[in-house]
Amino acid sequence: MKNQAKQVVTEFLNAVKEVNTEKLGQLLHADVEWIQPGNNQLSGLKKSSGEVFQMVGKMFELSANTIRLTDVKSITVTGNRVACLLEWKATEPSGKILEVDNIDVYTVEDGKIIGAEVFSSDVAHEDHFWGN
Repeated sequence: MKNQAKQVVTEFLNAVKEVNTEKLGQLLHADVEWIQPGNNQLSGLKKSSGEVFQMVGKMFELSANTIRLTDVKSITVTGNRVACLLEWKATEPSGKILEVDNIDVYTVEDGKIIGAEVFSSDVAHEDHFWGN
């Protein structure tokens, strides 16, 4: 279980880095529950892979396609839950810059991510960057 969960999340993060939407779609359960932190237009509970893809599409739109997962600093596993320390960067056309570390906690079942909760190291910074 531990190795499968880590493998699924590692493949997922590699697909995020490569912006491989086909692979991402294969690894996210259709009914994934994704919790995005903060008080901005992207925050809140997403209840399907479709809603997650809409959120990510909005991230690309708002950042003029500059949002990037720039570093996977650590991956730790307990059972079917995987916690990852991730570094994200983006720049808006207006010049606003996002540089933030997040801890994402993924839950994996049957080879797919069924849950994700994102913890931001600077929610206020993300709220300012993403806006309302």
